[in-house]
Amino acid sequence: MAAREIALLPGDGIGPEIAAATAPVLAAAFPGWRLREAEIGWSRWCAEGDPVPPETWAALEGADAALLVAVTSKPARAAEAELAPRLRGRGLVYRSPVLQLRSRLDLYANVRPIDLPDGTRCTVVRENTEGLYGHDLDAAAVRETGVGALIAEDPTVRAGGAGELAVALRVTTGFGWRRLLRAAAAQTRRGRVTVADKPNILQASGEILHRAIDEVAAEHPGVDFELANVDLVAMRMVADPGHYDVIAAENVFGDILSDLGAGLMGGLGAAASANIGDAHAVFEPVHGSAPDIAGRGIANPAAFLLAAAMCGEHLGEAGAAAALRAAVAAALADPAAATPDAGGAGDTAGFAAAVLDRLDRG
Repeated sequence: MAAREIALLPGDGIGPEIAAATAPVLAAAFPGWRLREAEIGWSRWCAEGDPVPPETWAALEGADAALLVAVTSKPARAAEAELAPRLRGRGLVYRSPVLQLRSRLDLYANVRPIDLPDGTRCTVVRENTEGLYGHDLDAAAVRETGVGALIAEDPTVRAGGAGELAVALRVTTGFGWRRLLRAAAAQTRRGRVTVADKPNILQASGEILHRAIDEVAAEHPGVDFELANVDLVAMRMVADPGHYDVIAAENVFGDILSDLGAGLMGGLGAAASANIGDAHAVFEPVHGSAPDIAGRGIANPAAFLLAAAMCGEHLGEAGAAAALRAAVAAALADPAAATPDAGGAGDTAGFAAAVLDRLDRG
């Protein structure tokens, strides 16, 4: 197996301690990987006014894939207040580094496997670059356009006044839907993709979606595509998650459904995800930076290691990925190794050591 360049982004909070504890595990599981560490996140923003510095972009763009552990994001007011004093008042604007990665690297498909204890698996494939999250529209700009005039006629806007107006614009395109649906088709195990949206209410974007489904279905005769209302999909995920093979959804709906899936798994501690584009891929745990437990040595590395397993699969190392996944599952099932959030008495370093021991034993 050829050597692989992997950008490692420890980030904030519990990120650095998870990265340090799991380094021997990654070396054992994927000996051909060369990890190149790079900075990202809130601490970098506070010190330099840029959460993703140029050297990090260089590492990402030159890598075969990237592993991101955790980053902190806060509202604009906190972003300004926590900047180094020399940087305040310069008009610097904080933008989530995760959103920056998705946008600049065109990581349009977020893949979230949902693995349940009974062996059931369904996968949520979420559009990453469009929808409400992909575009941040300034309310003042809206008021200066014809769209603003239409919004101004709404009785609730008139009652509250322009000063209370905020606008979130859902942008969807046929191009975006088609490539998402192709990515979803590639994830199927049972040949079925359920597209979760609200086409009966969001009729303009719904028409674009219908056309995209027809086009991609014609390209994939072995895959059945069905369109369902997202609220009904959420209900059925709870009642009968095994009904679904792959669920495809736009940004916000996919975000909600994938976290619902994490809840069915027992929480975010073992939830991993992949952000995939045509040229780049970034793999990360779903959990955040957990500043409340940072430095205490009790953070759960399982989701990060499962994200690394997804990375291995993506790079063609399916056997090594399966071995890592099995070692993580065994460590999670051991109360002495599992961390407190998973019902165990272990710690970060001990859990990583338990995974490494199971890998070494084969």
